[in-house]
Amino acid sequence: MSLFDEQQADQSLEAPADAPLAAKMCPRTLEEFVGQEHFAGEGQLLWRMIKADRLASLIFYGPPGTGKTALAHIIARQTRAHFEPVNAVTSNVAEIRDLLARAAERKRRADRRTVLFIDELHRFNRAQQDVLLPDVERATVILIGATTHNPFHSINSPLLSRSQIFQFKVLERDHVRDLLRRALQDSERGLGDYPVEADDDALDHLIEMCDGDARRALNALDVGVLSTDPGADGRIHFDLALAEASIQRKALVYDRDEDQHYDSASAFIKSMRGSDPDAALYWMAKMLEGGQDPRFVARRVVICASEDVGNAAPNALVLATAAQQAVEFVGMPEAILPLAQAVTYIACAPKSNASTAAIGAAQEDVREGRTLPVPDYLKDASYPGAERLGHGVGYKYAHSFEGHWVDQDYIPTTRIYYRPTEQGHEKTLKARLDAIRKARGIKDDEPAQHKDTKLTENDKKRTDHENTTGQTRPEE
Repeated sequence: MSLFDEQQADQSLEAPADAPLAAKMCPRTLEEFVGQEHFAGEGQLLWRMIKADRLASLIFYGPPGTGKTALAHIIARQTRAHFEPVNAVTSNVAEIRDLLARAAERKRRADRRTVLFIDELHRFNRAQQDVLLPDVERATVILIGATTHNPFHSINSPLLSRSQIFQFKVLERDHVRDLLRRALQDSERGLGDYPVEADDDALDHLIEMCDGDARRALNALDVGVLSTDPGADGRIHFDLALAEASIQRKALVYDRDEDQHYDSASAFIKSMRGSDPDAALYWMAKMLEGGQDPRFVARRVVICASEDVGNAAPNALVLATAAQQAVEFVGMPEAILPLAQAVTYIACAPKSNASTAAIGAAQEDVREGRTLPVPDYLKDASYPGAERLGHGVGYKYAHSFEGHWVDQDYIPTTRIYYRPTEQGHEKTLKARLDAIRKARGIKDDEPAQHKDTKLTENDKKRTDHENTTGQTRPEE
């Protein structure tokens, strides 16, 4: 590559005059950078790494419009490195190999490092990611990968182990307001040369609707200002009506097969379990507004009714399954009504995971313990010749006895799995079961268990594989 080509490539750090406002207002120094104080603020890890020029490969992970690309540009400027931007959607192995070869030659001849910025890094398949490993290992390039997907599920482990991971958070309202004010005042790159009078409520609307995405807010401001003629006073009045027309519908950050899906579903279930109907309704509304299949939501409701409410309020499962059937029968948008009814009932109901813990303990015994034989008197005796085998002989029919109960062993070795709690209807079940166990001479010195079992833990980590991709989420 010639010197002219090098200079031309480095111009990618500067946005052209006709670029969107968000690109032109891209910060040039750490001091101009807004947000992500937890790692980019003064004295924090990445700030120290940049100032000391001790950068290794980095992975920036977080929602769009939070500064991932901007920070990569700042690093290239700060380190005086050559900047090579690549989009993983359009790139391929041949292009990457060529870039790496040029980076190695640049380092050998001019002792100049290269920042290889790969946007949408998660789009690279395993083979494409593996191509990067040798040059990342030798520090031929400073790799900066940007992704909106969780890198622990989308990036190869060898590449992760060679990279520092920084998680970007949604920008705070004050962050976005600072950026909008800066754009309005900046005459060099922003709208400072335009006679704009921006109302506070108009900027507040952009801030609210952008949902922490600075790019969206800045570009909406740009559209509103540039598409409006000055009034009689010679000024462009950026009022609430203009702001509403510039940004339209709020951007909902939700994906149906990635982190937003799993995290929202997790928050939804935990809110019902935690007896917070308001939070549960919010997370359900977010999922459904984001395009989530209502059948997926209904399945989570049915599971929660058994897992977390159980026999403390048996009607929870009845209402949950009725809501699930209503979803199939009615469809959206009206199906949200029976779902809301079931969700609020489950959230407000007394809670018990006793039946969940019980089946988990029974499963563990079956899997890990010695298989217990069925006693002869409990075996099927409905066919000719069963009595000759001793099957069913001596069985006591419970309904033939007082109280419809008789002392009889139903398992060769005493097992206690189900320990009802004092919550709701389960208190009644507990009193009856305690009396039966006492009559049989069974002592249970172990207190009721109120902990998650393997069954419930798996359910929390697993999304419904029927819902989208046909695959379960990797174990965390």
